[in-house]
Amino acid sequence: MKLTHGPIKTDEIKLRWLILGELAAWIGSSFVWPLTSVYLNKQLHISLSMIGVVLFFNCAGNILGSMIAGRLYDRCNPYPLILWGLGLGAVVLFIMAAFHGWPEYWIWLTITGFLSGWDGTLINSIATSLKKYPSRYVFNVFYFSQNLGVVTGTLIVGYLYDYSIVLLFIIAGALFVIAFINAAINYRPIINFSKERSNKEKSGEKQKAQPMPKRNFMMTITFLTTLAVTWLMYMNWESNLSVYMVSLGIPFHLYSLLWTLNAGVIVIVQGILTRFPHIFKNLFHQIVFGIIMFSLSFVTLIFAKDFPHFALSMFILTLGESTAFPAIPAYVNELSPITSKGKYQGAIMVASGIGRALGPLFGGMIIDHAGYIPFFTVAAVIIFLMVLLLIPMYEKLRKHLTIYK
Repeated sequence: MKLTHGPIKTDEIKLRWLILGELAAWIGSSFVWPLTSVYLNKQLHISLSMIGVVLFFNCAGNILGSMIAGRLYDRCNPYPLILWGLGLGAVVLFIMAAFHGWPEYWIWLTITGFLSGWDGTLINSIATSLKKYPSRYVFNVFYFSQNLGVVTGTLIVGYLYDYSIVLLFIIAGALFVIAFINAAINYRPIINFSKERSNKEKSGEKQKAQPMPKRNFMMTITFLTTLAVTWLMYMNWESNLSVYMVSLGIPFHLYSLLWTLNAGVIVIVQGILTRFPHIFKNLFHQIVFGIIMFSLSFVTLIFAKDFPHFALSMFILTLGESTAFPAIPAYVNELSPITSKGKYQGAIMVASGIGRALGPLFGGMIIDHAGYIPFFTVAAVIIFLMVLLLIPMYEKLRKHLTIYK
């Protein structure tokens, strides 16, 4: 395995400011997506099938924003790009506070999906410029921050939704204003990083667009495929599983409680991984462990008939989510040349977005034709097949991979 090291910079963005931006943006975003289905169906009387279309557009916008932002990060100064993304995010949320009827809500939600993909890709890409910390540590901290934001946001939504949906959008917009101000003040070192990168390209020290080595590319594609397939199945926890649990006589509020459990376990596991980053020998072992846990969670669903068994399945699923999902972007970062960091961080967001967009449809088709138990079986088998793809691919390529530090 070849190593390509970069110098540790003393003027790079402080990790705490990236975390603050990530946390504020995720809390703000978590004010919007949990209430969408309930708000559209109960208050605007939109059909569930139409809500599915709206959510698909949100995911499609996310994918498009990720693709464009990743490409632009590698070619342009990221500083104004992230300011535009966070600033427009605040503007759209304030507009939603005033105009949240139908069909304008559909338009705003599509735009927020685009900006979410834009901001997420840029912040992840900016994180790859940090040399003070190992990428494993950085992305574990990021994943911790994201889920802390989700826990906080969804908790506040539960209390404020019945009081005022307008207030929710105003608070969400204010959080994006905080993220914008934080970026404007504290992300300026990325300008110097961009200038240095541009000077190297002009001087010929590096190629303008250094291609990812072939074996690195093969490994990256394998990771992206695994990520998309895992999200394809995982999204059914957020969509179809609620119907299944209610059909078994389990109250809906207990289904909601599963997501509180999910968020809590993620925060705990990420705290442990951040404090003890070498629990796993390397990032690949962490990824494989996580994917196996995903598969096992669907195996346990086959036998789940009461809430304690569903809680056990959620716990196993969360072990997979909190280990595999932050490790994949960290490893892809190490496989990516300096001139294509943004491109491949964007590709990660695209792979996730494709799985999220198609997951409920894929699961719904199997459930409609065969039932829930066959779907759980199919999901467990397909996810485990990803493990059988990952391990031999890694063993074949690992000695020939170029690692960019």
